[in-house]
Amino acid sequence: MPEKLSRSVIEDIAAKLDKLTPKGKILGNFIMQNPRRAVFMTTKELSKACNVSEATVVRFVSRLGYDGYIDFLQALRDIVDTGLTLPDRIALPGPASPGAELLHRVLLEEMNNIKQIYETVDLEVLASFVERLAGSPSVYVIGSRLSFTFAYYLGWSLYKVRRSVHILKGSDSTVIDELALAGADSLVVIIATSRYPNELIRLGKLTRRLGLTLLVVADSALCPLIQFAHQSLIVPSKSIPFIGHPTAISCIINYLVLALARQPGGDLKKHQERLEQVYLENDVLFNLHH
Repeated sequence: MPEKLSRSVIEDIAAKLDKLTPKGKILGNFIMQNPRRAVFMTTKELSKACNVSEATVVRFVSRLGYDGYIDFLQALRDIVDTGLTLPDRIALPGPASPGAELLHRVLLEEMNNIKQIYETVDLEVLASFVERLAGSPSVYVIGSRLSFTFAYYLGWSLYKVRRSVHILKGSDSTVIDELALAGADSLVVIIATSRYPNELIRLGKLTRRLGLTLLVVADSALCPLIQFAHQSLIVPSKSIPFIGHPTAISCIINYLVLALARQPGGDLKKHQERLEQVYLENDVLFNLHH
């Protein structure tokens, strides 16, 4: 893959266009002018549209620095996704009719996303995330818009296995107060999904200025928050969503919490027994025996 996708695939093509072969230039110009069309094309369809061979397409992708056409499409998907409006998304190719056909498409997309995570996730990064979550005295989990759903889920789950967890909504200006008053050894986890709210980017900058440790969970290597993170975890989607793909990120959250719960030492049992006692005393949860 090209240098951690420090620039988009479109920028990469533009920068290398003059050094490409004549047929490579045809491909490059077509993709730059039609990224929303090219992202759904197979090598055969792209070669036909540009009147070149499939072998030329493969060489073109390799010349850009990608391991294969699938990796190239993923990079192109990331840049297309960040620029699509809601009307653009509803017009994306795919079954438009409701019922079983649409349900099958939704389920298949989520299964493909999970399969991709299973095959590509960096286990060392996951282990490092767990280690930081276990070793930090306080954890602040932040999200905004769609990503607040995941931030709340992560924070709520962490409550069950450790103390001093704070769930913050990026759109609330009091987040600035919370971070400003956080201990110097606090851990901040920001979850960001396309189309990346500017308020989260500002909070990422603030976190670094305050000297706090920042972890970022994002759905693309193009997420602008990654530049501020001490460590980042990419949970990509293979397809472009209308609103978002929840399954892959939810699976990663489940893993982090389960792995944290299985860390040796600590007072997990006492922590959970105390929670259960509070639930019982305050009649928080339904109890069949009562």
